[in-house]
Amino acid sequence: MAPNQAPSRRISPHGRTRPNAGRIRRTAAAAAAGLTAVALLSACSYGSKADKSADSKAGAAATAGDSGTKLSADSVKIGYFANLTHGTPLVGLQEGFFQKELGATQIKTQVFNAGPAEIEALNAGSIDIGWIGPSPAINGFTKSDGKSLKIIGGSASGGVKLVVNPDKVSSLDDLKGKKIATPQLGNTQDVALLNYLAGKGYKVDAASGAGDVSVVRTDNKVTPDAYKSGSVDGAWVPEPTASKLVTLGAKVLLNEKDVWPDKKFVITNIIVSQKFLKEHPDVVEAVLRGSVKTNAFIKADSDKAKADANEAIKKEAGNALEPAILDPAWADIDFLDDPLANTLQAEADHAVTAGLLKKPNLNGIYDLTLLNKVLAAQGQAAVADAGLGAK
Repeated sequence: MAPNQAPSRRISPHGRTRPNAGRIRRTAAAAAAGLTAVALLSACSYGSKADKSADSKAGAAATAGDSGTKLSADSVKIGYFANLTHGTPLVGLQEGFFQKELGATQIKTQVFNAGPAEIEALNAGSIDIGWIGPSPAINGFTKSDGKSLKIIGGSASGGVKLVVNPDKVSSLDDLKGKKIATPQLGNTQDVALLNYLAGKGYKVDAASGAGDVSVVRTDNKVTPDAYKSGSVDGAWVPEPTASKLVTLGAKVLLNEKDVWPDKKFVITNIIVSQKFLKEHPDVVEAVLRGSVKTNAFIKADSDKAKADANEAIKKEAGNALEPAILDPAWADIDFLDDPLANTLQAEADHAVTAGLLKKPNLNGIYDLTLLNKVLAAQGQAAVADAGLGAK
């Protein structure tokens, strides 16, 4: 869809003590699950290197969280990706915001490469709460007939760009015959590109990617090499892959923010197992308090938060991001508590239009009760569920 045809969808303070890195131990790797490509929506991998898990024991001996009462669970298992669009858990764990709210409840973390594996872990009880992209959240909810998960909060918006080889693509009207990479068939960026191309009048077969523009599904870790070799002429990708390509000579042709009303669309949500939400609402509320306080910290001290996120990425993925990649990537991501529910519905509609998903029933995918309770306690306005709230 062209920029002037905006789609209707709308996807603390200092002094906190950081968890001691020496207390974090590695455990088992999470296995990625394959999905039938056309029938399902897949996740964005965003360039994290390997599935890992760890037990964050910092603060486990504390007597209580901010509430002064012992919570109902001895531990909570949290999943996320080691990339910038998951900056809330990266920073919140690094700064100790989550552990402070959870008190004696131990945090156990697991790092994923892709959404399908995280959904599988949630369904199996290997994690209780996770940060995840919109497409796998939609898929996990619909494939379980609405029984597996709830979206309980937002985390990030933006951080996606169309970058191209300037020697091959000079404008948005010059995409015909070009090869544009996306991270995975049916993932969040793949759906966005297919929708955009359709709005521009280009014909593309969603399943194969063949058409007026060739959509080439390429893992984010491989896309820079594909760009350097000339195998692709550009890519519609999340950060930090987009900024990595810019360091290789690509130019930003379109920021996805520009095709959305208010320049906002969901890129990361918080999900919870319905079973865990029912049994331990106090723990879920504590995690949400940690998330809200982390996002406030990110806004108040973006440079410190950026350094925290990069340190966490180095720890989990093996390499820190260079400033030339980190700085523009971080600046393009908005961290927020609002899940931007209307953008989730629109993204699902776009996937249906592309032929990647049968019309889903998303009624009940959100339960924002605890988030709005936390926001009210912070003196902030409630956020909306676009009519897709708990039933």
